Amino acid sequence: MMNIITSIFASLGAFCIGIISSVGYFGVLLLMMMESMILPVPSELVLPFAGFLISSGEMKFLIVVISATIGSLIGSLISYYIGKYGGKRFVSRYGKYFLLDEESLVKTEKWFSKRGELTIFIGRFIPLVRHVISIPAGMGKMNLKKFMLYTFLGAGMWNVFLTYVGFVLGKNWEKIKQYSDYVSFGVLVILIVLIVYFIWRHIKKK
Repeated sequence: MMNIITSIFASLGAFCIGIISSVGYFGVLLLMMMESMILPVPSELVLPFAGFLISSGEMKFLIVVISATIGSLIGSLISYYIGKYGGKRFVSRYGKYFLLDEESLVKTEKWFSKRGELTIFIGRFIPLVRHVISIPAGMGKMNLKKFMLYTFLGAGMWNVFLTYVGFVLGKNWEKIKQYSDYVSFGVLVILIVLIVYFIWRHIKKK
């Protein structure tokens, strides 16, 4: 399993490096926007490489962070509106295949009205979760200003951290990938366990 994940990351890494090498800061913005739209673009590869380019004098730290954070915010807003305007339709048409119903939408809306800020902020630091967290926020009709603020803060802090790590590691920036592979795998296992538990509870309730 780990070998498969490593191979996938290697291919994605080559793709990300090519984009950044070709279009620079706009490439960082574009890749981080894609990361916030469910697409499998890991910031653990994008920003450390940008940090390496900073250490070699090819990029500026502040511009990289600004570009990355703007990209994260744009991608998150797109996902937010997908959830807000497409969530109900999706649940009504295909929800039964995912054990979702109108009650699920009501619960989601209540959750994000009460704990949306903390959920969005913390979600930006968790692998895999940050790719999808904006969609349920939209489905839950979270306050847009609060959503943007906490997305900006969470994504900004994460982007600064990863860029700085790449800057410090320099040519060894890929070392962070070794650790992110294990973290992502661990989070994936936890999510699978939660999904199985959710299905079990749903069946038991029925």
